[in-house]
Amino acid sequence: MHNIYISIPHVLLSKTHFEREREEDMTLLLVPWWVTWVWGVLPIMVAIAWWWNDLRYGTSLVSRSTTSNAKLPPGHMGLPFFGEIFSFLWYFKILRRPDDFINSKRRRYGDGGGGMYRTHLFGYPAIIAWSPAVIKFVLQSDHLFPYSWPNSELVGYKSLSAAQGERHIQLRRFVSAQVNQPSALQRIALLAQPRMVESLRLWAQKGTVTAFDDVRRLTFENIGKLFISMEPGPVLDTMVHCFVGLLKGARAQPINFPGTAYYYALQCRKKLVAIFRKELEKRKENESESQTRNDLMDGLMQMKDEDGNKLSEEEVVDTMIGLVVAGYEPNALASMWAIYYLAKSPMVLQKLREENMAIGGNKIGELITSNDVSKMKYTNKVVEETLRMANIAAFIFRSGDEEVEYQGYIIPKGWKVLLWTRYTHNDSKYFEDPMCFNPDRWNKPAKPGSFQVFGGGSRSCLGNMLSRTQLAIFIHHLAVGYKWELINPDAKIDYLPHPRPVDGVKISFRKL
Repeated sequence: MHNIYISIPHVLLSKTHFEREREEDMTLLLVPWWVTWVWGVLPIMVAIAWWWNDLRYGTSLVSRSTTSNAKLPPGHMGLPFFGEIFSFLWYFKILRRPDDFINSKRRRYGDGGGGMYRTHLFGYPAIIAWSPAVIKFVLQSDHLFPYSWPNSELVGYKSLSAAQGERHIQLRRFVSAQVNQPSALQRIALLAQPRMVESLRLWAQKGTVTAFDDVRRLTFENIGKLFISMEPGPVLDTMVHCFVGLLKGARAQPINFPGTAYYYALQCRKKLVAIFRKELEKRKENESESQTRNDLMDGLMQMKDEDGNKLSEEEVVDTMIGLVVAGYEPNALASMWAIYYLAKSPMVLQKLREENMAIGGNKIGELITSNDVSKMKYTNKVVEETLRMANIAAFIFRSGDEEVEYQGYIIPKGWKVLLWTRYTHNDSKYFEDPMCFNPDRWNKPAKPGSFQVFGGGSRSCLGNMLSRTQLAIFIHHLAVGYKWELINPDAKIDYLPHPRPVDGVKISFRKL
């Protein structure tokens, strides 16, 4: 067979070479376009997104007709829709340094406009107020800054927290008589203690307990008894589960979509409404039993306004849900933190034990009265210090009903006002060595406006005396009868939705 040789003309080789050169030239032409997009267009888009909320709300403010030279407080309002929620989560959830959220603003903007910064959080444009002076101003100006739960849909639009005007005054007066008057405190103290005593006895039998889980169960069982005369059982267990879910959605971004905390919280609320409505119907069918129960729900059902009208079912149910939200988790967390701080402060516990043994006659399980609590001077200092350091509510929500000027800065109408009380409680300017658990600091009162655990003004927490009394009684029974140790003394702290060690304060627990 003959070999066949094919010669490729030089011109064909040259053509291919030219085509390659052309492709390379086209590639070179394309590179500058992408570089221009990455280094030109993209930064502009990012900048617009970054300043979108500031431009949007700042422009709308400027467009309003005003003769004042006041301006918005310094700050940054973050991304469209999300605002500064990612920065908030970074400090609270990732770094676990919640006070640095405000510290970062102070480093960037100084002490702000009269102790205020502008932001966008939880779906709303907002003003953060962190100094005692502006917090006090807002709390004492209820007509300008009405109380505003972040997501009223969760607690109910007819609840005490959402009520305004005369309706709020009437509801507040009634509830205060039920939980804060001396006779009410005396009755509640005696009613709540048997469960406390029995729970602590069972803890000692177990030997090891997770304090938060157990005090939460104890707190809810007492609330169930006081509010709706309900004993422990499947219904109460369902309610505990639903209130836990509801509270997780209270500080979440209000996105009503399956899989989000807010969506789940709304489903929990629906279940709670159904349970309370069923209880209402049962009570209407057996009205004669109301005298023997004498609980909060019966009182709300019989309450009448000045015209003789009773509350609607919706008002009763929403008020019940709102009051449980206000009293359940905060009281459980306060008890948990008392256990935690006392375990880390043996000298404080010893001093506490000496005072309480003198009051209780050194008898485990002996009931005391609210009058006894008033005599327990050191115990009450421990209560105040526990509440200060626990910082159960990092901030208080208010709403700007009118445009207000404060020290040359505007608090716009329709914006939320976040009173960042947590920061004041941890500021060395107001509390010496603030991260040290020191009940003796309460030998003298706190500086004006610096201690706002229960808020202030006409919207201050209704159950403040009840919470203090119950915590003091719980501490009493702990101190006189038991000793305990933290199993994980260096456990990290979760700060959302409320602060608590990640292990829920796991302790070894036994009798003295």
